[in-house]
Amino acid sequence: MKLKGLQLLVSTAAAILLCSYILYETGEKPTDSTSEIDHTKDKVLLDVLVKSIENSHFQPKSLNDQFSEDVYTNYLKRLDFNKRFLLKSDSERLATYKTKLDDQIKAGNYEFFDVTYAILKERVGEIKAFYQEILDEPFNFSTNETIDLDEENRDYQKTKKGLKEFWHKSLKYEALTRIHDQERKQEKASEKNDTLTILSFEEMEAKARKNMRKSNDRFFDRMEKWTRDDLKEIYLNSIVGVYGPHTGYFPPKDKANFDISMSGQLEGIGAQLQERDGFIRVTSIVPGSPSYLQGELEEGDLILKVAQENGTPVDITDTRIDEAVKLIRGKKGTKVILNIKKLNGLIKDITIVRDVVVLEETYAKSAVIENEGARVGYIKLPKFYADFNKSGGRSAADDVEKEIAKLKAEKVDGIILDLRGNGGGSLRDAIEMTGHFIEQGPVVQVKGRYTPAEVMKDNDKTVSYDGPLVVMINQFSASASEILAAAIQDYDRGIILGSASSFGKGTVQRFFELDRYLTASASQYKPLGAVKITTQKFYRINGDATQLKGVESDIVVPTQYAYFDMGEKEQEFVMPWDEIKPVDHILWNPNYTETQVIKKSQERIRENELFKLIDENAKLLKSQTDEKIVSLNYESFSAKQAMLDAQDDAYDKSMKEKAIQLDVSNLQVDKSSFETDSVKTAINEKWLKKLRKDVTLEEAVFVIKDMNG
Repeated sequence: MKLKGLQLLVSTAAAILLCSYILYETGEKPTDSTSEIDHTKDKVLLDVLVKSIENSHFQPKSLNDQFSEDVYTNYLKRLDFNKRFLLKSDSERLATYKTKLDDQIKAGNYEFFDVTYAILKERVGEIKAFYQEILDEPFNFSTNETIDLDEENRDYQKTKKGLKEFWHKSLKYEALTRIHDQERKQEKASEKNDTLTILSFEEMEAKARKNMRKSNDRFFDRMEKWTRDDLKEIYLNSIVGVYGPHTGYFPPKDKANFDISMSGQLEGIGAQLQERDGFIRVTSIVPGSPSYLQGELEEGDLILKVAQENGTPVDITDTRIDEAVKLIRGKKGTKVILNIKKLNGLIKDITIVRDVVVLEETYAKSAVIENEGARVGYIKLPKFYADFNKSGGRSAADDVEKEIAKLKAEKVDGIILDLRGNGGGSLRDAIEMTGHFIEQGPVVQVKGRYTPAEVMKDNDKTVSYDGPLVVMINQFSASASEILAAAIQDYDRGIILGSASSFGKGTVQRFFELDRYLTASASQYKPLGAVKITTQKFYRINGDATQLKGVESDIVVPTQYAYFDMGEKEQEFVMPWDEIKPVDHILWNPNYTETQVIKKSQERIRENELFKLIDENAKLLKSQTDEKIVSLNYESFSAKQAMLDAQDDAYDKSMKEKAIQLDVSNLQVDKSSFETDSVKTAINEKWLKKLRKDVTLEEAVFVIKDMNG
């Protein structure tokens, strides 16, 4: 019944779209001229694209002056976020279009775009000439120059001379980081090899400029090869991006790049990336992937450069994500070196051996934690996977039910379900999994633009587990994770423990192939590509949206990112939080007093030395991130980096000194599945080692004990 409802929604939207585009059957006919055909195709594409969103988006926007200003701002940020190309006079010229774009969009007019395209091509040519001149001469690192890395604080340069000076500073900063990185590598290598040839500072500086010339030559070569269609994609996404961060246009490219664009998932290292504000940012790590197993790459890291083993690093700042992908992908067993910038400003290299994802690491798995006579079950769920075709594949709900059965056989006193870092997945499995812990009833409400809220229920009266339950979340728990955690909270079925709130993504997107909405007589305009549109919104059974606010933890523990704006609220043009009518549901009747359990936990957290360290480090990390003025004096820069290294080392040392050692072990029934496989054994040991030092998991164990009285 639920599936039919969702299918009806999609079919209804498609029918509306089809009616909207029938005008092309008898509309204007292109001439035989290629330019005229391209011009008409551009007009058709823009009209089809905007109408598809207007008709299907959950919360469409009016094409007015405010919409125009939003598109203008969005486009200039995407076009030149770092303000490295456009002049002040360019921005003033373009500003005359600020309130005219809505009218141009309605008319299928690309005048503003064509003006920006011409300006950018001109500036690229000019800058290519003078960056080479800059790199011809050695940099002077003894001056007290600084550079402001906060683009929001900078205006466009007024003159070409000023633009050249800014490029001089930018290239000097890049050289600074390269030399410092080379110096650190030399120091480490010399400790192992006393016959190593040590380069002087001057030699390292010359080597840095030589490699930077190669890197910038490649960068400008790519930019010069950008076609009008390449830049048009940025413009169109600036338009659709105003409808929200999850609505996007996907042009008709080859299948591999199309899939990369849709998933953001890179073959080879297993990281999900986002191109934003001129940088490639890590948004999540795929469980079981090389990045996951290597352990150093984290959410929030910026990838500045990419190098193959023994190769020259390539700067990927201001690089499109599909171009960055080509550099990062590679054959199994080969190495890629990522030069990354941490949230605290520390710049370092991470070497990752490309490999395939270890599928077993994406599945639910469990362990037992013993603490002063108590036995607590632990289930880790990296994502809500599913076999939608029912072809014998695994599903998260079924697997978690099996883990529950195994833990019950171990006679555990409570269960901890760990959804930290779980970005979501199958809605069906989230609903079924909630049903493992409640008798039956509503789990989530799904509302479309054209349909009233549909209450999606667990209709199975069976309860797989009725004992004490703690659900762990963090800032990266999203979508399906939030649905399950919210339902557990709304039923008073368990306690949510973790970061202040979860990610806050409470929307559903669907892909629409734009070609389907053209009539036979307009088929010469194919292919047009596809558009991803936000069509629905999730609501809790208490009526609150999970959008933006996410799920707020009952017990908040200090985390590394506690003082950062992370999650959906960090995005631009996000859909607002709202509420609808709640749904009747029967509350669970726990045998503990929740307020007392929460109070005891809060007291422990305040007195816990490890949590104090984490909180202090989180504050320090935020203050370091807020520092945007960087010295271009080599001694000052090196001293700053040394201080960041020392702070990291001191934090790691303190954490090790105060480290806990939880008694965590595999279930006896699971040991045979990996004991004969050395790779699986090594992965398992690494997993257990990490859990044993997890202070948040320890607190969850204490909460389970308190729930038992």
